[in-house]
Amino acid sequence: MKIAIIGHGKMGRMIEEIALSRGHKIVAVIDENNQSDFESDNFISAEVAIEFSRPDAAVNNILHCFAAKVPVVSGTTGWTDSLPELKSLAERGDGALLWSSNFSIGMNIFMATSRYLTSLMKNYPQYSPRMEEVHHIHKLDHPSGTAITLAEDIIEILPGIKGWYEPENDESVKAGTLPIRAHREGEVPGIHSIIWESDADEITITHSAKSRRGFALGAVLAAEWLAKNGRQGGFFTMKNVLGF
Repeated sequence: MKIAIIGHGKMGRMIEEIALSRGHKIVAVIDENNQSDFESDNFISAEVAIEFSRPDAAVNNILHCFAAKVPVVSGTTGWTDSLPELKSLAERGDGALLWSSNFSIGMNIFMATSRYLTSLMKNYPQYSPRMEEVHHIHKLDHPSGTAITLAEDIIEILPGIKGWYEPENDESVKAGTLPIRAHREGEVPGIHSIIWESDADEITITHSAKSRRGFALGAVLAAEWLAKNGRQGGFFTMKNVLGF
């Protein structure tokens, strides 16, 4: 499979390594210094692109892929205010986009587990949820896109929770909301914990990434899926890839 990589930082280089190890060919590598390569024959020949860049670059990168008719897998977070517009373009056939806030197989299982636990908690209003997340100091957005996805799932399922927010210091929890505390430390790949607390006890579920490799492998698996299933355009997520 011919793959174009957009964004050649730590994630881009790891994606390149994994893709090559799975027998794929990298036909183009694009970053901020060679944007004109979006119009190159090599890029246009790609069967799929994998985009891990910056929040301020992601939308234009994806639109370039749409223009070149190259299906694109994007894992960039921090720009999702523009996601509905790109989703609409994809759904009407102007491009193929597979976006996820997290491509780790384990995290997607964790997300499914959280949705199931939240569905149980609808019957036990004495439990209130909160979230803690930790990432490396280079991560620009906070809370993480993954934390926001987890929060949105809880909000969708649980009638008593109307939104999420980031509390300041020791600020008390606002009724009917889900607090997310985001921490940036060292080179932590990512830790997400969801805590359900009552007066009697608390239930905690945690996903802890050991490295970025799980994210990179999941992105390549998503690209393999999209190359086969996104030829007519459309918007997809890891739920489509994993069958959740």
